[in-house]
Amino acid sequence: MPLDPTKHADWEIAEAAEKDMKTIYQIADELGLEKEELLPHGHYVGKVDFAKVLDRLKDKPDGKYVDVTAITPTPLGEGKSTSTMGLLEGMGKRGVNVSAAIRQPSGGPTMNIKGSAAGGGLAQCIPLTPFSLGLTGDINAIMNAHNLAMVAMTSRMQHERNYDDEQLQRLSGIRRLDIDPTNVEMGWIIDFCAQSLRNIIIGMGGRMDGYMMQSKFGIAVSSEVMAILAVAKDLKDMRERMGKIVVAYDKKGNPITTSDLEVAGAMTAWMAEALNPNLLQSIEGQPVFVHAGPFANIAIGQSSIIADRVSLKLSDYHLTESGFGADIGFEKFWNLKCRFSGLKPNAAVVVATIRALKCHGGAPIPVPGKPMPSEYGSENVGWVEKGCENLVHHIKTVKKAGINPVVCINAFYTDTDNEIAAVRRLAEAAGARVALSKHWEKGGEGALEFADAVIDACSEKNEFKLLYDLEMPLRKRIELIAKEVYGADGVEYSPDANSKAARIEKDSELSKLGTCMVKTHLSLSDNPNIKGVPKGWKLYVRDVLTYGGAGFVVPVAGTISLMPGTGSNPAFRRVDVDVESGKVKGLF
Repeated sequence: MPLDPTKHADWEIAEAAEKDMKTIYQIADELGLEKEELLPHGHYVGKVDFAKVLDRLKDKPDGKYVDVTAITPTPLGEGKSTSTMGLLEGMGKRGVNVSAAIRQPSGGPTMNIKGSAAGGGLAQCIPLTPFSLGLTGDINAIMNAHNLAMVAMTSRMQHERNYDDEQLQRLSGIRRLDIDPTNVEMGWIIDFCAQSLRNIIIGMGGRMDGYMMQSKFGIAVSSEVMAILAVAKDLKDMRERMGKIVVAYDKKGNPITTSDLEVAGAMTAWMAEALNPNLLQSIEGQPVFVHAGPFANIAIGQSSIIADRVSLKLSDYHLTESGFGADIGFEKFWNLKCRFSGLKPNAAVVVATIRALKCHGGAPIPVPGKPMPSEYGSENVGWVEKGCENLVHHIKTVKKAGINPVVCINAFYTDTDNEIAAVRRLAEAAGARVALSKHWEKGGEGALEFADAVIDACSEKNEFKLLYDLEMPLRKRIELIAKEVYGADGVEYSPDANSKAARIEKDSELSKLGTCMVKTHLSLSDNPNIKGVPKGWKLYVRDVLTYGGAGFVVPVAGTISLMPGTGSNPAFRRVDVDVESGKVKGLF
């Protein structure tokens, strides 16, 4: 019998479930993989040789494709990964051939306030410890590939300073790139939330200690290399994209790429194995692909196109996860991931909790690490109804894509019948199917209504359409996203962002790249403190980055940073190892 989630921590539930979990060989066999297509990493985790699978099944029709997104996040959490696992388990209980793809958690949130992203209660991805602590090394490969580009650039700058053109040619056979140290696009990356590394000075010491300059760190999953892993179709596509990464600009303003630095091949070598998606399982034994990374607020934040393509060939239904709310993760799924993959979704889930809706409706905003305000323990239909304005906004966003929306009320034991009824009434009036799901407490048995609603939504045809075409000028696209998806009145730019946008619009190649917005996930606006559906505001774009390899331009809105900070009560304080058994405990 599984442990009771009202009495046990997630890691305890996962540990108990892992005693009876299937081997990776059983999961692969049930999924329909051939022996040579499975690349085991121990008994319970594996990678899948995607090229062999796609070649073998190239003529097989795809299954139904479902995206899972959510309302605007609050400190209470909406349970998107939990709901993805719950839906997977519920459809499994219905006898459906189903799989899911979720994103690999970053060490930053795992060791910080949020914790891991395996789901929760009886709706989790297991085994929890490898899932949460590096898995098969994809993020480590990303860090090595990304930082190698910075090594190539900084060492080149040192040698160009120390030698004249003739010496450079004689010693190394290289030409001078004349990199502008004040116009460097990339920084370094690390897979932790390390605010002290946001702004640094490197190259201190003598002439042989590098080039002294300002630099920076971002969190690993914000790397363009991670974005390339999410959108690449195959190894050839990855190699081509890797060579288009803009590292810096020369003193005339021309881009310096990884190809110019002759490092793209070595970067791809670090990443070749990472292209194969990881295979794990739910607590109830359904297959779960884990590939690419989180943080849709500062990155693309999608499970990979490769994982989706493989799963759609192997399963009748495939669930894929997009980060944060529909304004962030779903918008990028809609206008970037689907554009690059050519895949068309059959339905989309918008996850909501009663508690999070109360937060959007006027209840006191919880502070992470502090006790829950008592107001969340009692009925307040008025707050729920007001908070549903945020839910309805996201339903409308999904419908603008022509996709059938399903609202999942991710149930909690403090929810009341009247509060649940209010959500049903308002969401159905907005044109969505609604399902109450108790997967956290009961696993697949608690998600049958949820599973039925999604299957029903997939049975209907939809008219999927992108929000913009790539002929539209960049600033028009940003304005369209701001108005149609965020609800802004317009867009304002810093002088630097405006000049970068204008330069991109004049470039025949860069102007055709997609648009990957960077914005706080905690509000529809660019101000994380404003909940609900803000009115009378303009999106402030302070910078515009170029991710030529990934294939998009990155407008940066508000004050958001590509390097999150670690809080005062981080999760690592509670993580430890049982020295007798060697088992990790305290992950959540």
